[in-house]
Amino acid sequence: MKPTRSLLLLPGLAVVAFAGGLLWQRGTSASVVAEAEPAIVADFELTGHDGMLRTEEDFRGQWTLVFFRFTHCPDVCPTTLADMAQVMDDLGPQADAVQPLFVSVDSERDDVEALAEYVPQFHPEIIGLAGTSEQIEKTAETFKIYHEKVEAEQAPDGYTMGHSSQIFLFNPEGELVELFSYGTPAAEITAGLRSRIAADG
Repeated sequence: MKPTRSLLLLPGLAVVAFAGGLLWQRGTSASVVAEAEPAIVADFELTGHDGMLRTEEDFRGQWTLVFFRFTHCPDVCPTTLADMAQVMDDLGPQADAVQPLFVSVDSERDDVEALAEYVPQFHPEIIGLAGTSEQIEKTAETFKIYHEKVEAEQAPDGYTMGHSSQIFLFNPEGELVELFSYGTPAAEITAGLRSRIAADG
């Protein structure tokens, strides 16, 4: 695997870290098995930061980590991306069986170009996914996540995004098998993936 690229600072975003962080904690809970949310499915048609149209079918055969974030996020989002980068690096050769997906909930600012500039700063194997407001809304409904535009005078463009912060893990057949809450250590996610990949292989 390629080494993790250094995380670039996002100047001016720290002013909304506290207020935004409270919003982003909605909808999170301890890591639970998928049986608690049997209706959650991966169903989307979005554009990758490489310009390619992507659907959930493109990732069949891989373990898929899906998380909803946005590029102007001051705290939760870069932390999650850094954790995903650590997971991919720590997995070593097993990382070939895993695909992390960053789905932006900020359709106004996060177009393909914005994601192409932002996401590779963390790790070359993470794919950023962008879409129209309608596409993001449809995707959010299938994943049953909370997301909301929140006015914030000190934030860039006068708003931030509140959103659910859990990480979804789908198996190679596209079935949800686990939800990781925000703050789950990268080492714990890595250990779980190692055991699942080994059992599947």
